[in-house]
Amino acid sequence: MRAYDALREIGFAETAARTLADHFEDADRRGRPGHGVSRIPWLGTLPDLDTRAEPCRVSSRPGYERWDGNGAVGYLTLAHIVGAQLADPPEQARLVVASHCFPTGFLGYWVRRLAESGLAAALTATSPPRLASPEGGPALAGTNPLALAVPSTDGRPLVADVSMGKVTYGDVLRGDAAEEDLVPFGGEQAHKAFALAVGLQALVDALAGEGFGAVLLVARPESDPVPGLRARAAGTRLPGDR
Repeated sequence: MRAYDALREIGFAETAARTLADHFEDADRRGRPGHGVSRIPWLGTLPDLDTRAEPCRVSSRPGYERWDGNGAVGYLTLAHIVGAQLADPPEQARLVVASHCFPTGFLGYWVRRLAESGLAAALTATSPPRLASPEGGPALAGTNPLALAVPSTDGRPLVADVSMGKVTYGDVLRGDAAEEDLVPFGGEQAHKAFALAVGLQALVDALAGEGFGAVLLVARPESDPVPGLRARAAGTRLPGDR
């Protein structure tokens, strides 16, 4: 069954199903199957899933917006947020905070869309606590990915998207990893990923409030470092390249 058809069967309206299907299919194309179409059956099992809910922008002023998922899945909240930034780009920069925003999926997908339209972006989002300290103890933070995108005049934005976990929860759902593999990445240096996960958790919690959230910084670039970086890379694959 096609992704779109599966999403319609769950109950999503046509536009929402197309938005979600594009996200899942792009994740598969870019080698992120844990965020791809394999997520659709899991999506249908989420408690209190409201396939008709619409996110809303609750505050807007120069340099700042606040959104509420309002019962919608986080993918659609981010889709609305990104669409709003493209429709009305910031004069210089804008911080966007989203509350009740889960699940958010493949964050590189969202920042790439902004970069392809000439905007630099940084995005992070929280999820259920899955990462404990390498020294032991309870899980204190989600895998809390951080995605960065920088546009380029060569038409190929640089897109870095890194989860703080050795594996993602999607890998566990697919059976590609075990639950016990949900630890900070880095081996002997895992304390660094753990520190980033906790820091991002606290940042989003402080700005978005109770429940899962997302924080986006979007800005107009002042220069284009990507072509020079590609020249120095001398053919080395850079983040976001296929």
